[in-house]
Amino acid sequence: MTQNFCCKIALAAISLALFSSCAINQSSMSDGYSFIYSAKEGDNRSLFLSDKYGRDRLKVIDLTNNDGYPSISPHGKTIAFYGKYDNNRTWSIHKVDLDGSNVIRLTNKRFVWDSAPSWSPDGSSIIFSREYKSASNQWQEEVWLMDENGNNQRQIHALKGRAASFLPDGKIIFQSNSKHSQLFIADIHGNNQVQLTDTNSSNRSPAVSPNGKYIAFLANRDGNQEVYVMSIDGSDQRRLTFNNIEDWDPAWSADSNYIYFISQNKSDFYDVFSIHRDGSSLIKMVNSGSQVNSVINLDTTQLSKLKEKQ
Repeated sequence: MTQNFCCKIALAAISLALFSSCAINQSSMSDGYSFIYSAKEGDNRSLFLSDKYGRDRLKVIDLTNNDGYPSISPHGKTIAFYGKYDNNRTWSIHKVDLDGSNVIRLTNKRFVWDSAPSWSPDGSSIIFSREYKSASNQWQEEVWLMDENGNNQRQIHALKGRAASFLPDGKIIFQSNSKHSQLFIADIHGNNQVQLTDTNSSNRSPAVSPNGKYIAFLANRDGNQEVYVMSIDGSDQRRLTFNNIEDWDPAWSADSNYIYFISQNKSDFYDVFSIHRDGSSLIKMVNSGSQVNSVINLDTTQLSKLKEKQ
């Protein structure tokens, strides 16, 4: 009898532990934010964090004009984004703390378009695209790198293109500047380039999954820009979306299973969607949102400060 009683006590303890663990995990999930995006409120555009269902959101910062395209640092404390000046003729990279404070302008060159900021895996550097017309009126696309505080800005001369970002191993993926842009991977100096796509249509905006196994990208292989996915070596290229409107801005969920993207709507703006990397589970997450990007990690102190401001 004593043995049976002890067994019952042990089973109860195990059940309580499992229940507590589930409760903690559920609480953690319900408090989590899965992506960041921009949306207009009246005449203003703001950056928002959203949970994976698109239901719970936090406003990070109000922006001016059409600023945005946010990218959160690996340590989850800082957001890089671009802002526009000189009647939209100058685009500059900025950064802001996750709680919406301490906005700093990092690039200041006039009459160039600096955009698409992306962080190095250790958070020490930001890679970005620079576009402008040359003295001979030719459109230039360049890839630049700088320290996270804006110092040591330098062009990676071997990379001719834009939309560059880092892989988890520190290599760079980018789209080429060509009639039909293709996707390449290179080392940090732009050398040892490996071509991933080779089509008679453009391939754009590559986004590497957090686990480093997959690449989401855009392609207009049927005359309409759709979301595609492939393995990191360029194999198994598959189309995920089938629309009569254009898709943009692919970004990954933290578990590397889902891809967020935006798609045009009837109001000539965009909505945020999510789709599994196997092409299933297509869901609209947000009405009238754009410039979506991943949230892999958020600093708890900064997040608490942001929540206090709501």
